[in-house]
Amino acid sequence: MRSNINFKNNIMKKTILGFFLLFLAIQFSHAQDEAAKKEIIELSKTKWQWMADKDADKLAELFDDKSVFVHMGGSWGKEREVNIIRSGGIWYKKADIHEVSVEIIDNTAILLNRITLIAEVGGNEVSNPFEVTEVYIKKADGWKLGSLSFTKLMTPGGQ
Repeated sequence: MRSNINFKNNIMKKTILGFFLLFLAIQFSHAQDEAAKKEIIELSKTKWQWMADKDADKLAELFDDKSVFVHMGGSWGKEREVNIIRSGGIWYKKADIHEVSVEIIDNTAILLNRITLIAEVGGNEVSNPFEVTEVYIKKADGWKLGSLSFTKLMTPGGQ
């Protein structure tokens, strides 16, 4: 009888320990996700500043070699995007960020920005409300931007 009680106590202790370790693993994973989300939000803000500053060299480092960019006027790859920024063909003067959210899926982060973008395109200043999708991929040397897509919203301020 006594060995039966000890057996049950051992099972109970192992079960409690298992639940405790599972709880710690979930908390650790959640903390890592939150830290990654904050890192991506800050990286996105920095990217908007580099775009406003026309800092094509820093942007070229951030953009993955296979990255794609979707604009109202078409889509293209990294080299053309960097050249457009460098030449001033599009000058992203200011992005007023109204909302931001991030989802992490494995080594991929998807950031959504609801913004009002003030830009100079072909010498004309324009202001447009956009939902911007940014896709970042975690590489050995840090996060790289894989895609940047602008979706024009039909209402001012994107409300």
